[in-house]
Amino acid sequence: MNDERTGQGFTRRRVLQMGTAAAVAAGAAPVLGGEAAAQAAPQAGPGGFARPGAAVRPRLRWWWPDGLVDPAEIRREIDQIAAAGFGGAEIVAVHHSIRDKSVLDPAGHGWGTPAWNAGVEAALDQAARRGVTVDLTIGPAWPAAVPTITPDDEAAVQELAYGTAAVAGGATHDGPVPEPVAAPEDGVTKRHLVAVHAVRLDAANTTRKETGLDPASFTDLTSKAEGERITWTAPEGGDWLLFSYWRRGSGQRPESGPHSSPDSCVVDHFSRAGTRAVTAFWEARLLTRDVRGLIRRAGATLFEDSIELETGALNWTPDLPAEFRRRRGYDLMPYLPVIVRLKENTKFAYDAATTSHVRHDFWQTVSDLFNEFHFAALAKWAHSLGLEYRAQPYGLETDAIHTAAILDVPEGESLGFKNLDDYRALAGGRDMGGRTILSCEAGAYQGGAYNTTWGKFLRTMGGAYAAGLNQTVLHGFSYATAPGAAWPGFAAFTPYNGGVGFSESWGPRQPTWRHVPDVAGYLSRVHLAMQAGKSRIDVAVFRQKGYTKTGIGAGWFTKSGVPLGWTHQLISAPLLDLPSATVSGGRLAPGGPAYKVVFVEGDRFAGNECTLPLGTARTMLKLTKAGLPLVFLGDWSAATVPGLARDGENERLRAVLKQLFAQPRVRVVAAEADVPGALADLGLRPAVSTRRRPRCSPPTGGTAAPTTSTCATASTPRPSSRRSPRSTTTSPSPGPTARPSRTG
Repeated sequence: MNDERTGQGFTRRRVLQMGTAAAVAAGAAPVLGGEAAAQAAPQAGPGGFARPGAAVRPRLRWWWPDGLVDPAEIRREIDQIAAAGFGGAEIVAVHHSIRDKSVLDPAGHGWGTPAWNAGVEAALDQAARRGVTVDLTIGPAWPAAVPTITPDDEAAVQELAYGTAAVAGGATHDGPVPEPVAAPEDGVTKRHLVAVHAVRLDAANTTRKETGLDPASFTDLTSKAEGERITWTAPEGGDWLLFSYWRRGSGQRPESGPHSSPDSCVVDHFSRAGTRAVTAFWEARLLTRDVRGLIRRAGATLFEDSIELETGALNWTPDLPAEFRRRRGYDLMPYLPVIVRLKENTKFAYDAATTSHVRHDFWQTVSDLFNEFHFAALAKWAHSLGLEYRAQPYGLETDAIHTAAILDVPEGESLGFKNLDDYRALAGGRDMGGRTILSCEAGAYQGGAYNTTWGKFLRTMGGAYAAGLNQTVLHGFSYATAPGAAWPGFAAFTPYNGGVGFSESWGPRQPTWRHVPDVAGYLSRVHLAMQAGKSRIDVAVFRQKGYTKTGIGAGWFTKSGVPLGWTHQLISAPLLDLPSATVSGGRLAPGGPAYKVVFVEGDRFAGNECTLPLGTARTMLKLTKAGLPLVFLGDWSAATVPGLARDGENERLRAVLKQLFAQPRVRVVAAEADVPGALADLGLRPAVSTRRRPRCSPPTGGTAAPTTSTCATASTPRPSSRRSPRSTTTSPSPGPTARPSRTG
């Protein structure tokens, strides 16, 4: 526990005194909750510790059966939410638990109807009266969708489907181009032939899951296709595959619809057209004059749930080939055979290096389009309304770490995240992007309906807070009723597929609701503490692919470094291009996370291959010359760029790395076991570490003076000393998990 402003460590006694004082302050006033607490003035600033303000209170995901709600009941439920000590609610149209969707009347009471707007207006107005806020979800359920487009519109979510036909060497194919292997979804009536290719089979490139192809044999036959027919004779020698590629709508609808009439269609998340479809619908149908005014008074965020763009083919957008050439510098078309998918699986491969690197470039381009045309554009639009933009930016093979730096409030989830590094990935983007909040869709457990205890919930969240989480959105609060719903109200996710669903149905009809003010008060104080000051983290772990929700941790630090006190976050290449990526006093982003060292390992999503973008290597050289320590793990002698290398690019990368590795603040180690030695050699220690000291039993002998004592060795948390960085000895057994230190 170092005070980063003075460099002085707190003594154990001082820490205990501070904790006792906080406990006394908390006990001197009622816990947050109830009418008096909801209306009490904060003690200081945004809220005192005993009674934190609404901005730091936990929030509730509020399940509505679309617009089949009574404005008077909506006002009552806002009162219940405020009285229980919550800071607000997120309105979401979901009804997975209702099998007969016709009882919801999507034409009269669907998402986006006047009935829906009346409910939203009542919620915002009552929230303004009660001093809480309301979050508005971007569409019904998820992913983002509107009822003003059809699956055939270019603004709708797209896919690229492939077809193949085998052609023996010397034989002629004379007939239709191959039909798509994956059939179109309901409502998809149009398709566009993008290209026709031929490639010879190559057993040398065949793997257990993928059919090998010879990249040198690639032949573009698109110009020979007339309509949807082609005549082509394969060259002698070997067997060939004739490929066709069809662009079409994927036909995806938001979860568990219909939510509107006509049924909403998911928008293209990689194009300006898809984003315009969302904003145009809101401007025309949802943002009435009264709602606009109320958003300014009680609106908090525009929220988007996890990006689950599901397709039996390949995620696509009409301008992707042109955008790929502009951003990556080469033509995507010759590599389509190894990019296409069937039911989320690739089926064909060139040589391993080419295949891996081209796939990296494809998904990097998709990520660029996603961030620029969807996330950044929607954030700008939300700001124009007086809202911040909160989203769960994962679900595809895109750089969610970078997205977290774009969003006002990145969010993770307790249901899908597999370990704490999934949170640390988003936290790295948040802190490098200069954001404050990392939110969590919390308390959702598979099969957890009607059996989730507050104890289980709090145990789950404790680790997430240690990983940088500092806002909780409880999943979820049940609207009072819906067709067929009984006790305890409209539970949106149970029953689910005929069985017990996920997420407890919280609300005033739930027996443990009387304890909720205590829990809400506790969470409020956690949030207040975790949002105070600046996040300070020891290590930035560089990740070549900025995925999260993977459960893939960081080499050495996750399994060994954390028990020793090291704190870490994950960063990706675009974060090093942000304005915050400067060095002062040996720290990266000194005004933010102030990382002491950047740790670079091989690509954990590509067999630990040692890859690094050339531009990133140059940036790292600049940063270490400014005093930033770097530790590289692995054999970087044959390092490559992560995408398909242009002429001489790998050689230029290796030349930069040679300069980089010669710098005095850089260490390269061969194995994970060598990482602690490299850190010590650089004079680096965690802000919080463990030290062994004797723990003695009562003395034996007389009472006048001790004659003998028996001592055991105990591991005790102690602050680091900046004077002697190599003097600490660490216990081989795990110590307490260190939390990110936040300073004012």
